[in-house]
Amino acid sequence: MKHDDAETQRVLGKVKWFDPVKGFGFVVSDTGGPDILLHANVLRNFGQGSVADQARIEIGVQATDRGVQAVEVYRIQPPENTSDMPLADFEDIDPAVMRAAPLEPARVKWFDKSKGFGFANVFGRSEDVFVHVEVLRRSGLADLQPGEALAIRVIDGKRGCMASEVCPWETALSKES
Repeated sequence: MKHDDAETQRVLGKVKWFDPVKGFGFVVSDTGGPDILLHANVLRNFGQGSVADQARIEIGVQATDRGVQAVEVYRIQPPENTSDMPLADFEDIDPAVMRAAPLEPARVKWFDKSKGFGFANVFGRSEDVFVHVEVLRRSGLADLQPGEALAIRVIDGKRGCMASEVCPWETALSKES
């Protein structure tokens, strides 16, 4: 991706914070230096509307007159040490069953980060699918917007139909192959 004549440098780091309402956040490079601005448009070009705090991220950055800014996202990994913590909703479900569930196309009905949950609708199904904020975090996301397209793995759990994994729509195809 070319951005004017400025040189793009590839950087590995962690998301310090990202606020989808404000439309930006910051990344801290593994090699130190100033915080790197991550604008929502750059994240959307990667196919995500949010990213979890402390997620590992690989980005292309450029120095501008306003500081160092991300111009492209290459890869995002969910925050470390979250998959080891069992989620109470899934404690009686075999992890192999959750992994075996197919990714299905869905749209966000609503999601309230402060409440810690929301619902999505899978195409072709009438029932709502419960989405827990911790499932989002484990998937590398922080928030969802109504109408946002996703791919989710759905299992029958303690709260009925539940998402066990959430992927941005644009990255779902590469995950299944």
